[in-house]
Amino acid sequence: MNDHVLSASSRGKLPWLWGGGVLLLAAGTLAAVSVLAADPPPAAAEQVAKPALTVTLASPQRGELPVSVAANGSVAAWQEAIIGAEAQGLRLAEVRVNVGDRVKRGQVLASFAAALPQADLAQARAAVAEAEATLAEAGANARRARDLQASGALSEQQINQFLTAERTAEARLQAQRALFQTQQLRLAQTQVLAPDDGVISARLATVGAVVSPGQELFRLIRQGRLEWRAEVASSELAALQPGMAVRVTPAGGQPVLGKLRIVAPTVDAATRNGLVYVDLPQPGTARAGMFARGEFQVGSTAALTLPQTAVLLRDGFSYVFQVGPDNKVRQVKVTVGRRLGERIEITGGLDPAARVVASGAGFLGDGDTVRVVAAAPAVTTAK
Repeated sequence: MNDHVLSASSRGKLPWLWGGGVLLLAAGTLAAVSVLAADPPPAAAEQVAKPALTVTLASPQRGELPVSVAANGSVAAWQEAIIGAEAQGLRLAEVRVNVGDRVKRGQVLASFAAALPQADLAQARAAVAEAEATLAEAGANARRARDLQASGALSEQQINQFLTAERTAEARLQAQRALFQTQQLRLAQTQVLAPDDGVISARLATVGAVVSPGQELFRLIRQGRLEWRAEVASSELAALQPGMAVRVTPAGGQPVLGKLRIVAPTVDAATRNGLVYVDLPQPGTARAGMFARGEFQVGSTAALTLPQTAVLLRDGFSYVFQVGPDNKVRQVKVTVGRRLGERIEITGGLDPAARVVASGAGFLGDGDTVRVVAAAPAVTTAK
């Protein structure tokens, strides 16, 4: 009876106990979820920024940079000789040189047909011989007349005639000798000779042409010397002195070294520029008529420099990335000046004690974190 009653009562209480257990389980689950949400794992709590790039650092260095004056100009011949024809009415028989040939003083460049001058020279030689014979006869007569002058065998008039004939024969001989020299000169003019050592820069001579005196046949760059004629602003002329070293770069060629020879004494009133003349002892690839740029080294001044790889050009301005103590970079705008080799002058905007990214700045942004490593030591090759 009691067992039956107990069973009935137990059956009445079981639904309540089961519901309570479900509530307790649900409450425990919510509590666990709350604990998990309130206490995240350490890995998720700590946000460690990864370095954007591994870099080496560079600091501004003080040194001496050259001060130069830049100029533009043209390469020209130091002196150009015009070689023309001196013979008249002769046919050009041979041309022995062409443009670009190097020649020596006295070298035959061309020759004219020499048959006519040779015939004229032979005729002049014969006339000289005839005049010499006439003078010999007149001289003998004049000597006899002088010997007989005291004896009175000859009249004064006859004596004067013999003496006059002697002087006339002497004058005729001199005239024939002068004509002979003229024909010799005319024959020599059938050969066109180089007036100096140099390079043929132009040739107008044509075989078979009959040229007139003074007609241009060749042009010669004397001694093969070239010079650079540059225009320099009048405000900078005072810094230039003869003997100064110049670095000249022809268009499309390699730089060559020159030496300032002279500064023109006048300045162009329209452009306010003055001409300077620079000798090019070793012109290299430079040619007469070429455009060339040049720099005159006028001294040096102290400067603060960085490697050119550390300076980034963006939007027309120059920037560097300065690295802070926390290895975060900050983009800093700087002003730059002269360049020498792989270094560039910093004229403003940067603390001399600053540390900047030496290379790879183009891959960084303002505020990025970087990993700094030491620069690799320079490798020297044993000789």
